[in-house]
Amino acid sequence: MGNIPGICWGFQLLILFVHHCYGFYLPGSYMHTYSTKDAIYAKVNSLTSIETELPFSYYSLPYCKPMGGIKKSAENLGELLMGDQIDNSPYRFRMNVNESLYLCTTSPLNEREVKLLKQRTRDLYQVNMILDNLPVMRITKQNGVNIQWTGFPIGYTPPNSNDDYIINHLKFKVLVHEYEGSGVQIIGTGEEGMGVISEADKTKASGFEIVGFEVIPCSVKYDPEVMTKLHMYDNISSVNCPLELDKSQIIREQERISFTYEVEFVKSDIRWPSRWDAYLKMEGSRVHWFSILNSLMVITFLAGIVFVILLRTVRRDLTRYEELDKEAQAQMNEELSGWKLVVGDVFREPNHSKLLCVMIGDGVQIMGMALVTIVFAALGFMSPASRGMLLTGMIILYLFLGIAAGYVAVCLWRTLKGTAEGWRSLSWSVACFFPGIVFVILTALNFILWGSKSTGAIPISLYFILLSLWFCISVPLTLLGGYFGTRAEPIQYPVRTNQIPREIPARKYPSWLLVLGAGTLPFGTLFIELFFILSSIWLGRFYYVFGFLLIVLLLLIIVCAEVSVVLTYMHLCVEDWRWWWNAFFASGSVSLYVFLYSINYLVFDLQSLSGPVSAVLYLGYSMIMAVAIMLATGTIGFITSFYFVHYLFSSVKID
Repeated sequence: MGNIPGICWGFQLLILFVHHCYGFYLPGSYMHTYSTKDAIYAKVNSLTSIETELPFSYYSLPYCKPMGGIKKSAENLGELLMGDQIDNSPYRFRMNVNESLYLCTTSPLNEREVKLLKQRTRDLYQVNMILDNLPVMRITKQNGVNIQWTGFPIGYTPPNSNDDYIINHLKFKVLVHEYEGSGVQIIGTGEEGMGVISEADKTKASGFEIVGFEVIPCSVKYDPEVMTKLHMYDNISSVNCPLELDKSQIIREQERISFTYEVEFVKSDIRWPSRWDAYLKMEGSRVHWFSILNSLMVITFLAGIVFVILLRTVRRDLTRYEELDKEAQAQMNEELSGWKLVVGDVFREPNHSKLLCVMIGDGVQIMGMALVTIVFAALGFMSPASRGMLLTGMIILYLFLGIAAGYVAVCLWRTLKGTAEGWRSLSWSVACFFPGIVFVILTALNFILWGSKSTGAIPISLYFILLSLWFCISVPLTLLGGYFGTRAEPIQYPVRTNQIPREIPARKYPSWLLVLGAGTLPFGTLFIELFFILSSIWLGRFYYVFGFLLIVLLLLIIVCAEVSVVLTYMHLCVEDWRWWWNAFFASGSVSLYVFLYSINYLVFDLQSLSGPVSAVLYLGYSMIMAVAIMLATGTIGFITSFYFVHYLFSSVKID
């Protein structure tokens, strides 16, 4: 009762705080307001293509350069790893000023530039422009339906033609919303860093906010003799996109290409917090719900099996066994069948026990990272406005979860061995196993990207940063977690292990067949969401249905646990006491189906992907994803099975 006044005071303070703070936006959402005629410069990201998946710098093509030279924007770890290279551009807008402007005329195109422009055009490369942190959007009509695309093509090739035409005139439409500065508190960490707009800054904050950025790309043939007399940002007359090819700008040697653009500002009712809605429109939400319903049916089916095992079979056997007197128990021990026969071998140390501990430790780290990241993303903290934030957050979480990986691995090691001896070596192995696999695959892929001169290649400086993070943060924290693991109470086995291992009866079918079959059930809960994830990665679409993804992840955890328990019980019933690795791979085998599905997606959904380089990159990244899924799902299955077996045999009293 003594805490009630304190709670009341806390409530009053909260009400006062709410009264003075009218609005709050999540990180990554810092708002800019502009006054009329304020200059705003667009930025350009790497050129991208769904045909090659190799990003290239915008200025690798003969485009107009800014007056003050090319300046790179500060990029976070996630952006660098994703191959983003954000540079300034000469495209200048003045708030609420509609104008048509000249940029520049290139020198006559040489053979190398023509070859490069034609190649990039035919590989369907897109220009990705950004204004006030919004990607440019292009709207096209297909079969009477409006389809939205981010970016616009470098050029186009007309049907049944060997000629290519460059996009050299852009018609921009900037949607703006008038902001009155009515005492909204805005706290965010956008591109420009931390910013706060308070009551005192009302007048300063009033103005116009950019809520949309659209483009219509055109190819226009200009007379270079006339255009070279103009200077950058000189006014020109407005241009309509020509439909005739002879009025479009062809790509060929000795051609001089003039670049122009026009901009129209349109007032919009879209408010600033809703400006990303156009990019994040959730298509096919019924499919997501179908995926969840399908998973729930699988879970219910498996839960029924687990219920039967635990409450009927196991409980009945144990109750009947405990009701007998000692003499009858001794007689029954000789007539035991099924799982009760392996009581003296069920906790025998498995083969390659160190590798098992390492994989369980890494699995805990990966699953923890995935769960925390998706929870934060579902709550809105991983804003698409903060490019690379998702990947950066995942890396940071992975580094700091090394402490959990070390702790779990060493605890399991002590349980298996009965001693903490060798925990340092084990902790080092945990810290290096999965990152080592990723490092080897990324290095091999990086040599391919370097050879292609792609911006997707990881710079040497970033390699040193990643290695520093690995050895200066992840390894020490994993060793610290291992040290805590040596201090923790080891799990005590409920039964003694015999000195001589029991012979395992011959079986009609190999155990790996059951293990492989078990992986189909977790895959059934995952594959629909996997399609959307692969589409967002490889087809350049935004993925932002993290609420659905969180539900699917939780369902996947339940299915993996249930599948592993059922399979472990089946193995014990046929007197096979080697359940450790089977429990891991029963749920971990889902990764095989994920990898096979990735190959299926490459063959049937990424038919446009061209060249062996692109296919090798795709398969390399898919392999990393499959290994991570195997470790995470295998760990869930193993830990659940371990506690199931522990519970099962803790009720058996056999000398």
